[in-house]
Amino acid sequence: MTSIAQQLLRRKPIPRESGDSPLRRTIGLFPLMAIGISATIGTGIFFIMSQAVPLAGPAVVWSFVIAGIVAGLTALCYAELAGAVPVSGSTYSYAFATLGEGTAMVVGACLLLEYAVSAAAVAVGWSQYVNELIGNLFGWHLPAALSNAPEEGGVVNLPAVILVALCAVLLIRGTRESVLTNAIMVCIKIAVLLFFIAVGVTGWNSDHFADFAPYGIGGIAAGAGVIFFSFVGLDAVSTAGEEAKNPRRNLPLAIIGALLVVITLYIGVAVVGIGAQDPKKFENQEAGLSEILTHVIGSSWPGTVLAAGAVISIFSVTLVTIYGQTRILFAMARDGMVPKVFAKVNERTRTPIQNTIIVSTVVAVLAGVIPINFLAEMTSIGTLAAFLVVSVGLIILRVREPELERGFKVPLYPITPILSILGCIWIITQLRPITIAVFAIWVAVFLVFYFFYGRRRSILEPGNELGDPDVPFTAVVRQPGTHDGVER
Repeated sequence: MTSIAQQLLRRKPIPRESGDSPLRRTIGLFPLMAIGISATIGTGIFFIMSQAVPLAGPAVVWSFVIAGIVAGLTALCYAELAGAVPVSGSTYSYAFATLGEGTAMVVGACLLLEYAVSAAAVAVGWSQYVNELIGNLFGWHLPAALSNAPEEGGVVNLPAVILVALCAVLLIRGTRESVLTNAIMVCIKIAVLLFFIAVGVTGWNSDHFADFAPYGIGGIAAGAGVIFFSFVGLDAVSTAGEEAKNPRRNLPLAIIGALLVVITLYIGVAVVGIGAQDPKKFENQEAGLSEILTHVIGSSWPGTVLAAGAVISIFSVTLVTIYGQTRILFAMARDGMVPKVFAKVNERTRTPIQNTIIVSTVVAVLAGVIPINFLAEMTSIGTLAAFLVVSVGLIILRVREPELERGFKVPLYPITPILSILGCIWIITQLRPITIAVFAIWVAVFLVFYFFYGRRRSILEPGNELGDPDVPFTAVVRQPGTHDGVER
């Protein structure tokens, strides 16, 4: 009989890239990049300057650089693992292959929290921007009862629920349709940010950079801590591992390409934003980038353009986060960690329809009745924990599987993953204690579920079948501490 310790430490071997997957490989390089860009560029960049400039002053430009470097270190680690383990499941699958079943379940809990809660949070944010855009264009707003959560004086946030439903319909129709729609919306959101840069630079005043770092290194670091979460989302590319064309090549290229696009846009927005507006005016500036352009142009129409860009931006973020959530649950269900309903794929659309409906229903309920502040606070720590595991897993995989085919190798190994680990730990220490406490409770609940359900139904449990007819899978079971494989 397998002991609990053995169950927690047993590892699934590196999955083989094969044609067995019920998911269809339809996503090329550019749509993969669009997934990463879409999940990363959300509402954050439209408003983050008003939070970061008061902390760092004009040196917020360096805060963006530092945050981008920390995110970039993790992105490089993701790029190597995505090329080496080209399957659905993102960090969960990487943890199962490197750190064991118990750690994979903890990571699964982190990812489910990150994706479900963030999808609900951005859906609520979408509702707010839709209301603003309607007000700018037509001069009226949605009734408070239908655009706010009960705690905020409403009945249900109907626009947020409608957004989730639209995303679900797209995802059920097929992955190809979903990624095409997402790619179009990504092009629009990039165009909106380029519009800000092009218009904002006409109001350039170099005097705004005179007192460059009024709060010193500490202020720059504090600004980087706030800005870092505007880079979260690059990991979404790795959830498409089984639907990517030529995954060993395209997954790493897509992650690195998305990172470069995001960093370039963010730094461009930061430099132009400071050049166009006195740093002292950023504090308590709720309208963000649109207010800067209003001052430069002397008219309110740029605000309408940016509000429209934010609406499109958030739509694409919600689409990608729900997509990522369903693929993580697909991988976990295939391994026996959660009920098999999440792994069933429709023969015609080649998408996990039941999975998508369940996930979308949960997200819609969260978005419809819970305020955005509570939702937003719960996304950060799950993301950072997943980032940590990726960097640790990369080091372990290099030691255990040195001959494994990799589409990309991180430069300056092992310095890169070590710096990534230290960067994530540093940012976690900046989080509020209540956030860490709620996260610990969530993980504990998930481990209880694993103890009573997942460990006995795992595909690695002796006597269990490896998968089911709907989810073909071939595994080689390695015992902890050995390198020998036995076909089961």
